[in-house]
Amino acid sequence: MSLKKNILALRQKKAIVEKGGGDKAMEKQAAMGKLTARERILALLDTNSFHEYDLFVEHEERNFGMDDKTLAGDGVITGTGTIKGSPICIYAQDFTVMGGSLGLKHARKITKIMDHALKMKVPCIGINDSGGARIQEGIGALAGYGEIFYRNTMSSGVIPQISVILGPCAGGAVYSPALTDFVFVVENISKMFITGPNVIETVLGEKISQEDLGGARVHAEITGNAHFYAMSELECFEQIKELVSLIPHSNLQKADKIEPKKPSFKKNIENIIPADPKQPYDVREIIYALADDSKFLEVMELWAPNIVIGFGRLEGETVGFVANQPMYLAGVLDCDASDKAARFIRFCDAFNIPIITLEDMPGYLPGVDQEHAGVIRHGAKMLYAYSEATVPKITVILRKAYGGGYIAMNSRHLGADFMFAWPGAEIAVMGPEGAANIIFRKEIMEAEDEDAMRQQKVQEYIEKFANPYVAASKGYIDAVIEPLETRGLLLHALDLSKNKDDHRPYKKHGVPPF
Repeated sequence: MSLKKNILALRQKKAIVEKGGGDKAMEKQAAMGKLTARERILALLDTNSFHEYDLFVEHEERNFGMDDKTLAGDGVITGTGTIKGSPICIYAQDFTVMGGSLGLKHARKITKIMDHALKMKVPCIGINDSGGARIQEGIGALAGYGEIFYRNTMSSGVIPQISVILGPCAGGAVYSPALTDFVFVVENISKMFITGPNVIETVLGEKISQEDLGGARVHAEITGNAHFYAMSELECFEQIKELVSLIPHSNLQKADKIEPKKPSFKKNIENIIPADPKQPYDVREIIYALADDSKFLEVMELWAPNIVIGFGRLEGETVGFVANQPMYLAGVLDCDASDKAARFIRFCDAFNIPIITLEDMPGYLPGVDQEHAGVIRHGAKMLYAYSEATVPKITVILRKAYGGGYIAMNSRHLGADFMFAWPGAEIAVMGPEGAANIIFRKEIMEAEDEDAMRQQKVQEYIEKFANPYVAASKGYIDAVIEPLETRGLLLHALDLSKNKDDHRPYKKHGVPPF
């Protein structure tokens, strides 16, 4: 056969396989408001950058009527490409082919591209849209899942791993996204759960919809399993593109530096925090006033909103922000906020991203519910993450820093490289009112006017203890600064920290309070 005929035959084979499960299956996918696997990859990657591998891989199962089934690409598309010029590896499960079910060869295609990403030190993106394990392949499907989980773990902290849930992701399949760094979900499309609604109804007698059980909003707001939430697939892809542009390709690199830009936020940073210390404000406005072009990519925006985490740039270089949010629960730390911050801190540390902490919080959330939920264990995760991190760590105390919260929010005692405080900062074991009621209890009770005496003692406590100068006098705060100086000092601290060398004791690994 001539070369021309061979080329023609190749093109014909590719055309057949690229149709996935066929026209009817693709029409059904579109009717559900979903793009096909191939459309998703092409929409996410740079134009003409996708190179597909293992297009002709097929299953080897011969039982249960599978011997005469030809499954296009075995239900998953794998390959490489670029996002904004940066190389990535990618796979997308194809729901039009047997519901995107995972068999052994399907899994081996995924693990092959995962191995490639790890070897080449580039991010790996997985698009999940699957009915689960291919029952006809039995334990072969289970083996496939296990091999994927193993590679998720081996790649953790080495290359960024991103999961995109664009359809069902149920049973054991959910643990691969749970092991990755960032999970993206889309309203009315994403479904994640261990046990489906039918099983729950059979076992517990409870009727529940897939959306209420494990829809996009549930995982973005209630469970904390999702990091980014979008209203459409295309919006989701734009979020992924922005994230990829802000993080490095691997732990051997730093994120790409871009042209620096001054903040574009119009509000004066001195006017953001109210004069009344009990009044809330949006800490994101502080971030906008500090970050290049006032751009901030918030992570897990809807879950544990009492703490804000995300990426921005300072002088063109990526930094991670961790900030208490006084608008919610006064910015206290609780179980969820501690988990949220701790994992983000560890990601930043693993991928050479400096951490900037903006502190304004009255401590840990009190109450029986939190104690029974294990706030001690969860809170310790944050202490561990900050203490373990060796990237540049800079803290700015904006207003309140009380008790254990002061320690937990990257204090000097946990290894902060730079500690700054604004002039109105209150740094103490507890709030002035509570402290005055304890310390000056006798004087207050014996006074003719208890309220007047209480206010007098509160002011006395603030002047003597709840201010930044006591901490500064002990060397725990490097400088008490004016708000307008903050960005300049952050830039100086980051520049000074470029060659930071922090040696730690040899160990196989630590044992964090998981």
